[in-house]
Amino acid sequence: MALSNNPFSIQMRVIHRYLGFFLAGVMAMYAISGIIMIFRQTNFLKHEVISEKQIEPNLSQSELEPILKMPVRNPKTENGIIQFDKNTYDPKTGLVILKKMELPYIIDKMERLHKATTKSPLYYFNIFFGLSLLFFVISAFWMYTPKMPIFKKGIYFTIGGIILTLIMLFV
Repeated sequence: MALSNNPFSIQMRVIHRYLGFFLAGVMAMYAISGIIMIFRQTNFLKHEVISEKQIEPNLSQSELEPILKMPVRNPKTENGIIQFDKNTYDPKTGLVILKKMELPYIIDKMERLHKATTKSPLYYFNIFFGLSLLFFVISAFWMYTPKMPIFKKGIYFTIGGIILTLIMLFV
């Protein structure tokens, strides 16, 4: 049966179904990365990565920040070595030891996709995915005819979901 010969509600149901199947993996990835991102200010699932970098010796704090591409907050000098956060800089040798907490590779990739901005070519995908989710919201109302009892129950659940959303927004 061709899609163009079906009523509009049948077309919406078919598109909803196949787009849902097509995006099942992506929706799972966004769900997982969204849950993990709740813990982004903790060390949940992270491991420490230590790297060494050789830079010029005898740099000042203002010269050090752009080279390291990070702020040098509350530097303390101990035995001639400058310590800031968990990092160290030896002004005599120019050796920098950087300690950083990182997510496992695949989870880091998922999180980067989830947070993609216009500076990433992936933001087009995020726009497509967001529009697809919006389509799911709208097309859900074509799953059943308004005369069916399940549709009326669905409207009550929709109202409940809208109220929950408003509570979450303003709490």
